[in-house]
Amino acid sequence: MGERLRPLTDQLPKPLIPVFQKPLITYAFDHLMALGVKEFVVNTHHIPEAYQKQFPDQIYRGAPIHFRNESPVRLETAGGIANVQDLIGNEPFIVYNGDILTDLPLERLLHEHRTRGNLVTLGLRSEGPAQHISLNAQTGLITDIRGKLGTGSDGQFLFTGIYVVEPEFFKWLTPGKVESVIPIFLELIRSGQRLGGVVLDEGQWWDLGSRASYLDAHAGLHELDSRFPSYAAESARHLTSIDPLAEVSAAAHLRGVNVVGAGSVIEAGAELRDCIIWPGARVESGARLRRCIVRSGIRVTGAHNEADF
Repeated sequence: MGERLRPLTDQLPKPLIPVFQKPLITYAFDHLMALGVKEFVVNTHHIPEAYQKQFPDQIYRGAPIHFRNESPVRLETAGGIANVQDLIGNEPFIVYNGDILTDLPLERLLHEHRTRGNLVTLGLRSEGPAQHISLNAQTGLITDIRGKLGTGSDGQFLFTGIYVVEPEFFKWLTPGKVESVIPIFLELIRSGQRLGGVVLDEGQWWDLGSRASYLDAHAGLHELDSRFPSYAAESARHLTSIDPLAEVSAAAHLRGVNVVGAGSVIEAGAELRDCIIWPGARVESGARLRRCIVRSGIRVTGAHNEADF
């Protein structure tokens, strides 16, 4: 539902919020296509019609996209996977959370999964806000999550939200049940199943679940310039701050990292510092905005700090 991002997610679901000049989810698509993925399954729930508007032909760069709406209730992370079993079939697949932006070296994740013969392999990082995963470096197996199994370890690694899964995992799921993958991962460990992990500290990783992280990711990407993403020029060429179809007055004052989308208007005398202006928004003359986000179709005037419209 993107509750921490409201009011932004009153207009778009989280995976479709613009990052520089393209929807967040398309970075994931580009990342996976660089790995050789040729087909996508996308779970939807909040504002599902926005996906149809963004992908009217259900295709991205020639790759088909299959949408499956979770309605009327959200099925959570495990229930969502069970809900698309018929679309995935009897093949290994990659799960990629829709609210992350990253260029992790996924080739290493696939290699670890295949060579170890794991049922599931999680992509991990050694730094981040939620280090809940315990990993045995010798065996490559997850030994605990948040200390739930009584190992005495609360975890040393962050779970990136990207993991490789064998189709046998469906046997551990209950169709139609609202449930998270974490209790199922814990049951895999208890049962002696191979729940593996690999630490991927190279590249960048952001969880865009809050306005602060959304703004910080734009600042980080601007600083990285052409070094992100490492996987595809298709994404890199969209990392432009001012869209060519935006109208920015020469008498407007832009400082810091400002991202202005297509069809938006920044009038003469407006002042922006570290703001994100979505496509089709308007900042009127005399407005003074600092670390603000303006959604499509919204007109803003006056002085505002750390505000969303």
